[in-house]
Amino acid sequence: MTIREVAERAGVGIATVSRTLHNSSRVSPETAARVRRAMQELGYRPNTHAQSLVSGRSHMLGLVVSDIINPFFPELIQGFQDVALQHGYDVFIASTGYDSSRMSHCVGRMIERKVDGVAIMTSEIDPSLTAQFANRKVPLVFLDVGKPGNGISNVRIDYAGGITDAVGHLLGLGHTDIAFISGPVELKSARERRTAFLSALHVLGREQLVEEGNHRVDGGVSAMTRLLRGATMPTAVLASNDLTAIGALHGIHAAGLRVPEDISVVGFDDIAMSEFTVPPLTTVRLPRAELARVACDALLGMIGAGGKGAEVRLGTELIIRRSTSHRRTAKPTPALTAAPRS
Repeated sequence: MTIREVAERAGVGIATVSRTLHNSSRVSPETAARVRRAMQELGYRPNTHAQSLVSGRSHMLGLVVSDIINPFFPELIQGFQDVALQHGYDVFIASTGYDSSRMSHCVGRMIERKVDGVAIMTSEIDPSLTAQFANRKVPLVFLDVGKPGNGISNVRIDYAGGITDAVGHLLGLGHTDIAFISGPVELKSARERRTAFLSALHVLGREQLVEEGNHRVDGGVSAMTRLLRGATMPTAVLASNDLTAIGALHGIHAAGLRVPEDISVVGFDDIAMSEFTVPPLTTVRLPRAELARVACDALLGMIGAGGKGAEVRLGTELIIRRSTSHRRTAKPTPALTAAPRS
């Protein structure tokens, strides 16, 4: 199958097919879609190595995430790959595991592979490592921590709005003793969620019930156990992410209490399994497909337009399920001896 046959099928010139393969801004989105459809119908696969030699580009994008075990990230990766493949790009995926040494290794490998751009969907990044990309004029897209400029775009999530909506929901159900299980303090996104929670409850003048977790299930269990052993028994718990909330569900159940009859629980992210917990989890939805599309589009835009970056903002949405209900008049007593160890 040749490029000439693709051009004939799409009703365009060979040069237009070539520009489409190189994601040129000179080709309209409608024409590019017609060319890609013709390639798919004919089973045409471009010689990416030859293209790289001619264009100086690898047609590969880098994607860095924090923790590939967290269900939040595979959904993000899938969405990013879908957009990249539609534009003729492969994706080099790296998971740091919150380990700076692994991050350094990932950066080195991406530079060796001459990636055309990198989306860094994690907040624990050493500026000296991103400088290695910048020095090679590799466009970057950050999640929450980037400062837009030449070759740099940033996607900012409205964490504060999501947390405020969740707190408002619990207040509306009559809860005033609301606890928060935060993420690791070294993560910017976790700090933003914690700050938003404290700000939302400040007007009540209530005791600030906050425990730190690790954004994983075991951390949620441990933090919930500590909350149940505290001087003030919360009637509702808001978690920094869904895995933490799932851990809280387990800790509450192990203490002989019920959700939501005794304690209401709210998560953050709306990962796929949140709908299938027992009970289904009320949570703040962070639109991962939209995040992936925006991040990939921003990267491709900088590659095609000479590096001009921008900031894109994404909102959140409160998803109400059955893990929250009205506050009971009498507070239950947990069976602390049944609390799990972790």
